[in-house]
Amino acid sequence: MKMPPFKLHTPSSLDEAFEIVKELRRQNLEYDWIAGGTDLIPNYKWHINTKSDVISLSKIEDLHKISKNHIGAMARLYDISQSSEIHPLIAKSASLVASVMIRRSATLGGNICLDTRCFWFNQSEEWRESIDYCHKCDCGTGADCRVIPNQNTLCVATYQADMAPVLMGLGATIYLASPTGNRSVLIKDFFKLDGITKNILMEDELVTHITFPDDVFEWEGDYQKLTQRDSWDFPEAGVAVLWKKGDKGPSDLRVATTGIESIPRFHSEESQKIIKSWSGSDSIEELAESIRKSVKPVLNTWFQPSYRRKMVKVLSRRASKGLLEI
Repeated sequence: MKMPPFKLHTPSSLDEAFEIVKELRRQNLEYDWIAGGTDLIPNYKWHINTKSDVISLSKIEDLHKISKNHIGAMARLYDISQSSEIHPLIAKSASLVASVMIRRSATLGGNICLDTRCFWFNQSEEWRESIDYCHKCDCGTGADCRVIPNQNTLCVATYQADMAPVLMGLGATIYLASPTGNRSVLIKDFFKLDGITKNILMEDELVTHITFPDDVFEWEGDYQKLTQRDSWDFPEAGVAVLWKKGDKGPSDLRVATTGIESIPRFHSEESQKIIKSWSGSDSIEELAESIRKSVKPVLNTWFQPSYRRKMVKVLSRRASKGLLEI
């Protein structure tokens, strides 16, 4: 597909980036931030919500840092997967993203902020136009959602990124910056239940880095995912299960899912219930079933919703195996 024209800006600092933003706003021009570009560039080729200007973050060195309790938004997923400094489960989840060629370009911030996907939306411009568009299309038509007919108030496009569940389970904090200031929130509170807005990022705001609490290495766990193929594909379902060891089972337990709904889900109620009545393999089965019941996939990805729900239970069981070794 032919790339639409746009002007690329390459600031070397956040201050310079925000000055570019202010100038673009003065000219009433729209823009996109670009990190690794593994999602944005294909969308531009499909002519999906293209902008006249694109601001690259690749030359801002402060955003590339990787250390024990800090990962910059521009850290490449390949470098994260190879790092011995960070929690091993973060490295594992990064290693499961797409293919090694994608991971060498893709970034942590880009993966966290990945646009939601739907087979009614992620198509060529000609195809989308032929169906009179959908609610997610930035076309001003007021079209209804194609997945849930006769409504145009909520987009149910699916969030299909791998890193979020593990980061949520490890209690990560995400840091945001804009021309008007900085703020931070727990990453489990970063996402917003709508396939269009996706998260709490405000206009002109970007992700700079994430940090982890001091007890991050006390957590153990696993991440399991379902894909159509072993590489390249986005997860059709993903489950992260993390725990702290106790005297007779886990002293704390966290579960998060991805690839099922418009945002990744943090299943605190289901996991805390299991803690109170821990009984080994029976508790794992109960946990897996409760996660299956709680997720609500819709028909907008490759696999049927019923199959994805069934596989959430299977993935939850697999990710929980280590609990039997406590």
